Amino acid sequence: MKVLTKNTDYAIRALMGLARQADPQAFINVKALAGQQQIPYAFLRRIMQALLKAGYVRVREGRAGGFQIHKPPSEIRILDLIRLFQGEIVLSECMFRKKLCGNRATCVLRHEILRIEQMVNQEFGAMTLQGLLEDRKSTRLNSSHVSQS
Repeated sequence: MKVLTKNTDYAIRALMGLARQADPQAFINVKALAGQQQIPYAFLRRIMQALLKAGYVRVREGRAGGFQIHKPPSEIRILDLIRLFQGEIVLSECMFRKKLCGNRATCVLRHEILRIEQMVNQEFGAMTLQGLLEDRKSTRLNSSHVSQS
């Protein structure tokens, strides 16, 4: 079971790369972003189109063109990105709401699985791109401080 797919991971990394640009008004082309984030170019092109369609980024055509983050990082929830690229978080096939398992009424795991699924959704719902950027910054500061000791 995967909680995050490559597409979701790549989307988060691409948005973080755009959000960390020295000049927030600058546009960055997909090839440069793919190189920075070590994401295969072909994958990133498709991901950026989905992010554009969903309103997370904007695009400028032409020589100085590329992509720019459109939404503030504090408004980009990780759960929304998960839903965009992989749908709802579902931990068990019996939880697919459309097709009920014959063992549903007597399943001892069902309530626990639902509880865990709700916790996972709450945690990802509380996570924002801004929070990840801040965590990354503090992790870098702490690791550089430790290496200097």
